[in-house]
Amino acid sequence: MKRIYLLATLDTKGVEIGYVQSLLEAQQLPVVVVDVGCQGEPAIAAQVTRQEVFAAAGTSLEAVRAAGDRGLAVTKAAEGAAELVAKHFAEGRVSGVLGIGGSAGTTIATAAMRRLPLGVPKVMVSTLASGDVRGFVGTKDIVMINPIVDILGLNRVTRTVLAEAAAAIAGMVRFAAPAASEADRPLVAATMFGVTTPCVERARSVLEENGYEVLVFHATGAGGEAMESLIRDGVIAGVLDITTTELADELVGGVLSAGPTRLTAAAETGVPQVVSVGATDMVNFWAMETVPAKFRERKLWKHNENVTLMRTTAEECAAIGADLARKVAASRGPAAVVLPLRGVSDLDHDGRPFDDPAARQALYQSIRENLRGVERIELDQHINDAPFAEAAARKLIELIHSH
Repeated sequence: MKRIYLLATLDTKGVEIGYVQSLLEAQQLPVVVVDVGCQGEPAIAAQVTRQEVFAAAGTSLEAVRAAGDRGLAVTKAAEGAAELVAKHFAEGRVSGVLGIGGSAGTTIATAAMRRLPLGVPKVMVSTLASGDVRGFVGTKDIVMINPIVDILGLNRVTRTVLAEAAAAIAGMVRFAAPAASEADRPLVAATMFGVTTPCVERARSVLEENGYEVLVFHATGAGGEAMESLIRDGVIAGVLDITTTELADELVGGVLSAGPTRLTAAAETGVPQVVSVGATDMVNFWAMETVPAKFRERKLWKHNENVTLMRTTAEECAAIGADLARKVAASRGPAAVVLPLRGVSDLDHDGRPFDDPAARQALYQSIRENLRGVERIELDQHINDAPFAEAAARKLIELIHSH
């Protein structure tokens, strides 16, 4: 039987999680209470004990207590909770997850939630919910609820908020999403920036005409991370990675990096992919005054009041090309790299601010030298030319069919 997993440190949040437990059980919804605490004694009984949690992290409650390091305790509790919840979900035992906590409890519970795929109900009552929660939510569909006051006992505010959380997870669990049907079209992930929009729009049309549903991700760091996560979740049939600009931000130091694992999910999982170099001519910063001093003399373009773009140099383009080529070359499934020889973005075009043939040549030459075992297609077109977009889309369709 599937159950709602309730995660909290039962020495400090036991009364509160017990209240949620009583509300859910009154609705005939079975629960499993998971104790992720370390120091004080649990206020209520847990079906998954703290000893089990720390054992799942490769340590023991006694060892963590002896270390006397709260940061270590939280880290190990997060690892253990994530391992246990993921294991129990794979065994068909988890219908949803609800957590309660401050910074430590939020860190632990959301670590477990991030291990679960899209569509599994995830609710976190957190005293940090009204701030920047990207580090907790990541790329997952986690609902964060602000408790208004600190979570210390039951009062008219905490009872109200915890009841809302219980109602939310109950509704999510009961309101099951429609199951996938044979009529659903295969999903293709595509990446886009404003400066590559014409390309992606035309490619999307070609893919949709051929029976695919296209999910477009804005290549702003979070977008790339979200796409990589969905690929790893196994819901993507093919990837049209037109806009790999996040590689530039990661390597040069811009503000829209998707991290060092960008462009690895499709390669590692064998999902067919067509990769291009969209917007690798630029590194992103916020308003002009925020550009680091070391870049102030570079070629900068005020995209708008809040975003400043910096043209990548030939040396930087060579590094970007090598990174892209090595990652795609590691593909376990069918892959191709498609290069637009006449420019990689709206700004990289004849007479446009980032037109730089030498930088483009450095990018392409680096890809040629580092790409092994993967088809490379070079087209004497600009990335936003319709024939380029159509060729990239059709190549992906070919790779999916051959997979």
